[in-house]
Amino acid sequence: MNALVYYLTFPILFVISRLPFPLFYLFSDAVCFLIYRVFQYRTEVVRSNVKLAFPELKEEACKEIERKFYRHLCDLFLEIIKSMGMTKNQMLKRFNVLNIEVLTQFEKQNRSAFILCGHYASWEWMMSLGYHMQHLGYGIYRPIKNPYFDRLIKKIRSRHEAYMIPQKTAAEIIRNKEHKKERGVYGFASDQSPRPTAKTYWRSFMGIEVPVYTGAERLARELNIPLVFGKIKRVKRGFYELEFKLLTDQPQKMEENAITDRYTEWLEAQIKEDPTQYFWTHKRFKHAKLKTVP
Repeated sequence: MNALVYYLTFPILFVISRLPFPLFYLFSDAVCFLIYRVFQYRTEVVRSNVKLAFPELKEEACKEIERKFYRHLCDLFLEIIKSMGMTKNQMLKRFNVLNIEVLTQFEKQNRSAFILCGHYASWEWMMSLGYHMQHLGYGIYRPIKNPYFDRLIKKIRSRHEAYMIPQKTAAEIIRNKEHKKERGVYGFASDQSPRPTAKTYWRSFMGIEVPVYTGAERLARELNIPLVFGKIKRVKRGFYELEFKLLTDQPQKMEENAITDRYTEWLEAQIKEDPTQYFWTHKRFKHAKLKTVP
């Protein structure tokens, strides 16, 4: 069944990936109408999340965020498909890196680096960083259940110099590479909601107390790997830019959770600049203690 679904779907994906950009975004608008207006995909989740994050906003302002978000959501997922047919020059033109030296300084020091970012703007097109650096770039991801589509996603990302590491084995793989002195750049989208345990770190995110991931920080402290924040934003439709900010180049000297706190604060500030580019369909507050934190 997995193979049948893949082979029936792939020709459609291939055609989408080859559409000229003006026609491609017209198609995205049509998909948005279906997803948002007809099928109302996760609208209850989006409305709840936006209201929790911005309780001070009136209903119409929340609706405006919602409408613009769904247009961005459809662009985002279709742009993943589009990247399958994009050339290097097209990717470099549409995903601009402002200050790669913040990241590549660690190549000169023979050190790896971690990039922390949120599910904001086009984190997917950040896979093109391999065009700008000598280190190999790796994305930490959750494999897709359908193995055919999982292989396709890995093929699409590797086309633009990015390689994927499964989330469950990421720490072991990174430790092994560091032991062999195989340096790399590892991307973590660290804003999802982990299942709470007795050792969970809780803190405020958008005014709500939630459990947060600390895995990237703990691994960076263990291996003394520098961390940078990847601030991606949409400049205009189909065009993005990435700015790096150094979180720390000495993680072992930072207090416990200080890196995670700094990352979370920077991500919050980014979301508040333009809430429409954040990935509101995630159940980000599903484990929240629904009492606002001062």
